[in-house]
Amino acid sequence: MQITSKLPRVGTTIFTVMSQLAMQHKAVNLGQGFPDFDGPALLREALVRAMAEGRNQYAPMTGIPKLREQIAAKVERCYGREVNPDTEVTVTSGATEALFCAIAALVHAGDEVVLLDPCYDSYEPAVELAGACAVHVPLSLPHFAIDWDRLRAAVTPRTRMILINSPHNPSGAVLERADLDRLAELVRGTGIVVLSDEVYEHILFDGRSHQSVLRHEELAARSIVVSSFGKTYHCTGWKVGYAIAPPALSAEFRKVHQYVTFSTFTPAQWALAEVLEKDPGHDVTLPAFYQAKRDRFASLISGTRFELLPVAGAYFQIVDYSAISDRDDLSFCEWLVRERGVAAIPVSAFYETPPEMKLVRFCFAKTDATLEAAAQRLAGL
Repeated sequence: MQITSKLPRVGTTIFTVMSQLAMQHKAVNLGQGFPDFDGPALLREALVRAMAEGRNQYAPMTGIPKLREQIAAKVERCYGREVNPDTEVTVTSGATEALFCAIAALVHAGDEVVLLDPCYDSYEPAVELAGACAVHVPLSLPHFAIDWDRLRAAVTPRTRMILINSPHNPSGAVLERADLDRLAELVRGTGIVVLSDEVYEHILFDGRSHQSVLRHEELAARSIVVSSFGKTYHCTGWKVGYAIAPPALSAEFRKVHQYVTFSTFTPAQWALAEVLEKDPGHDVTLPAFYQAKRDRFASLISGTRFELLPVAGAYFQIVDYSAISDRDDLSFCEWLVRERGVAAIPVSAFYETPPEMKLVRFCFAKTDATLEAAAQRLAGL
C-alpha cells in the first residue's frame, strides 16, 4: 500500500536519535533535556498514596478540581493574576500536548504561524498538521533576542498565531517586560493569538524574574500560556502540564484536548495538588538550585576550547565548538558520542535555516557526578 505522509520532512526526533546513540556507546547523556535525579520525596510519596487510596480511574477532562484550584492559586501568587480554575485552567498530558491542542484548535488551513528560530521541534509539525504554514523568523545571535523589524515584517493578514518561548529552549534567553510590550503593540487590533511556551518559568538566573504573558493584561486576553509540572518538579516522565487561557480560548482548546487525551494520569494530579498545597514555595528554590548547576558545568569545562554562550534561564548550555572542529553540528555530535562518550544536541535541529555559527546544546540538569563524568571525557578538547 502506498502512503502519502502528512509530515514528509519529519523523521525520528533528534532527541531520540542522540539518546539511542548515547546508550549504544555508553555515553554520558547531556543531550535530551531531562534530569537524572528524582523529584521531591513529598511528591513521590503523595503519588503512591493516591494510588493506594484508589484514585486510579479517569479524571475529569479539564483536570481534577483541586489541582486546577492550586494552579490558579500559584498563578496569582507568582504573577498577580486571578484566573478561574473552572473556565481558564486545563490540565494536559504534558506541555507538548497542550501546544499541539492549542494550534489544532485555533489555527485553520491556510493560516500562518510565526515561529522564532531556534525553536522546539514539535512546533512546526503541529502547524503543518493543521494545514497551516510555519513562518520562521530567526532570533539575533549571540543573545537570541527578537529582531523586531524582522518579526514585524513577517506578520501578514494571514497570520493567526505567534509562538513565543521564555525561558527559551535551546538558548536559555529570556524575554523582558519591554519585549512583551512590543509584542502587544504588534498584535494590537489584529486577530492574532499568542501561544506562550513557559515550561521553564521557574528556572531563571542572576536575580531575574519571569515575565509571564500572564503578567501582561493586554497579552493575557489573547494568549494561551503553557506550563509543565515535569520541568518544575523534576518528573518529566509523568507528562503532566497545563494550559491557561481566557474562557473563549479555553473552550476551543478543550474541544481538541478531549479527543487527544481526554484525561491526564489521575494519581499524579492528586499528588501534584497535594504538594502545591503543602509546599507552595518549591518553585522559589529552583533558580538557585539550577544556577549552581549552570555555574558548576561552566567551571568544569572552562579548560576546554568550547565557548560558552550566555544562559539566563532554563537548564541548557549552548556552546560554540568552532575552535575544536570544522564539522557540521550533527557530525560533531555523532563524533562526540563515539570518540568522547558525551551526548549533546545539534542546534541546527531547532532551525529551518541554521546559522553559520557552530553550536551544540548541553543539558546541565544532572547530578554533580554526571556533570563531572562528562567534563572528564571532554577534557583536552
